[in-house]
Amino acid sequence: MKLLDYVNIRQGTKSTMRYSNGNTLPMIQMPFGMGGFSPQTASDRGAWFFHPDDRCLEGVRLTHQPSPWIRDYGAFVLMPQEGDVFTTPDSRWSGYRPEAAIIRPDYLKLDFLRYNTTFELTPGERSACIRLNYYGKRLPRFALLPLDGLYHYEVDAKNRRIYGWTDHAYDKSAINFKMHIVLEFDCDFDMENAVVTCADGSVKPGWQITGHNTGLNVALLARQANIRFASSYISTEQALLNMERECESNFDAMREKASAAWEAKLSLIEATFPSEQMKRTFYSCLYRSFLYPHKSYEINKAGEPVHYCAHDGEIRQGETYTNNGFWDTYRTVYPLLSIIDPDAYAGIVKGYIQIYKDTGWLLRWPALGEFGCMPGTLIDAVIADAAVKGILTGEWLETAFEGMLKHSKIKASDPRNGRIGVEEYNQYGHVPRHIRESVNNSLDSHYGDFCIAQVASVLGKGDIKEEYLKRSQGYKQLFDAETGFIRGLGIDGSRKENFDSCDWGGEYTEGSAWQCGFGVYHDIDGLASLYGGAKGFEKKLDELFATPPGYGADHYGMEIHEMTEMAAVDFGQCAVSNQPSFHIPFLYAAIGRQEKTDHWVGRIVEELFSAESDGFPGDEDNGTMAAWYVLACLGVYQVCPGKVEYVRVKTPLCEVKVRGKAFCGSLQR
Repeated sequence: MKLLDYVNIRQGTKSTMRYSNGNTLPMIQMPFGMGGFSPQTASDRGAWFFHPDDRCLEGVRLTHQPSPWIRDYGAFVLMPQEGDVFTTPDSRWSGYRPEAAIIRPDYLKLDFLRYNTTFELTPGERSACIRLNYYGKRLPRFALLPLDGLYHYEVDAKNRRIYGWTDHAYDKSAINFKMHIVLEFDCDFDMENAVVTCADGSVKPGWQITGHNTGLNVALLARQANIRFASSYISTEQALLNMERECESNFDAMREKASAAWEAKLSLIEATFPSEQMKRTFYSCLYRSFLYPHKSYEINKAGEPVHYCAHDGEIRQGETYTNNGFWDTYRTVYPLLSIIDPDAYAGIVKGYIQIYKDTGWLLRWPALGEFGCMPGTLIDAVIADAAVKGILTGEWLETAFEGMLKHSKIKASDPRNGRIGVEEYNQYGHVPRHIRESVNNSLDSHYGDFCIAQVASVLGKGDIKEEYLKRSQGYKQLFDAETGFIRGLGIDGSRKENFDSCDWGGEYTEGSAWQCGFGVYHDIDGLASLYGGAKGFEKKLDELFATPPGYGADHYGMEIHEMTEMAAVDFGQCAVSNQPSFHIPFLYAAIGRQEKTDHWVGRIVEELFSAESDGFPGDEDNGTMAAWYVLACLGVYQVCPGKVEYVRVKTPLCEVKVRGKAFCGSLQR
């Protein structure tokens, strides 16, 4: 049995806006591919357009969605039909049997029951092969359907091709953005029955249209059809080039290539598992660790990497990556890649630095362009960890260091770039509490300064190292000895009255003082000293796990799903359903109480993760929660990316091999 057979890509998809079991999509995609494909079952749920319990299909979506909270861009919906033309989701949907569907990383097979058609797809890096079997008696059709945006389509009957593009994007900041596509069929079109669809759902004869929310529906002169599909951020010509380079001559050969790519990634870790269920969960999580970031570069005619730059709309040289929230991923995804796939890590981080060369700012939350949400500039941690592990060196590291220093000193004119409250932070040594989420913005800046010091050390810049190490200690002024929590501090030294340690929001990001007040990753010993040392810190951690999972929602004016998820399980105020709590169970081991880390991590691994569709305790953001599980099973966790130090945890696995070599305690502190 291949490792790929253990992967369930529906894990985490049984989610809603109000409660997340992962908030994932079942992405049929190559590792780090430019985009993926997902069944679309109900578009009226917005970004939650797939649910595993739905028994209907509106089509198969080309998607670049990194998170339902970030939304999609460059999306097209593909759908086989038979007989009459139906355009709107309410009129076109077809029943299907989810239990009979095959939905894997390398292969999708769906039966559109209403249209008597079997739809198969296998992915390439920027492409796919599609195989259709129309087993009914009515006219076979193939539809290209829009989401919200401007769409263009034209049919090239001579070459059996359809060309298209869209500017569809939830975030409209990308300059002159277009996603170009080309589809090449192995059968002729029935041009007399080709129609274009309008925004109001009406249809008219034709084979070319440009307009808002327009579509195309072609009739086919065959009941079996193979389609080669490719996309490009650059041009139709580049999409054709991507198709010629990537699409195999037949479907099965394309699938073999996709399967081999996934098998190579999954086999980077081999182990003996205590149960088949854990093995399924482990490899389902490992799959998600290789989905993001997405490649956003292409290879031109000269064989050179080129990319569309969302900052100015230009086509530039170099490799780039997108769809990554550093506030989430620095904690687990990159530490995992540093162990199992450092070459991929190196290529990805160089891609981020290329974007700095393009735009003048290091990224915070790229999703095509800079989305700019969440506190901090946590790309600092990704760069620092790559630096101290020798993954990033030379000119690339020097350039990255330049960008790190820039956003530590200068306020960007665009609020999506750089640190929040950087001027105040540099003046007072912390972000004052009149600035939203001041505690997290402060702590992330203190940690970012530590990361800058680590890179300065690697580069031999001792004066800068000492300056930024000193800056990184500023978190101590936020500690309130009276309440025993890290709290917001005003310019005048004042703190918020009527403090409640369970109030979410305000000074904190997606949490309260319990979840956010332990984010001093670079100085656990210093944090413990604020509680009187290891014993006092242990007592505070015990209190955290013993405090009922209550929460106050007044700062948000509503309950956010992270609150609901914390309260759904019995782990006190350790909301491992969200990233700020990821390291908390490991803090016991960091102060010498290994047995308590083993207890809590063991419970979390056993009780909160499974390979089924409801398999994550909260948002599985760009691989972060999946990578947390993989690291916990391996028995190591890096509390502070940027330090080559690991805390250990009792692993349920035996005979572990990483990249073909025995994985032992050499990583464990």
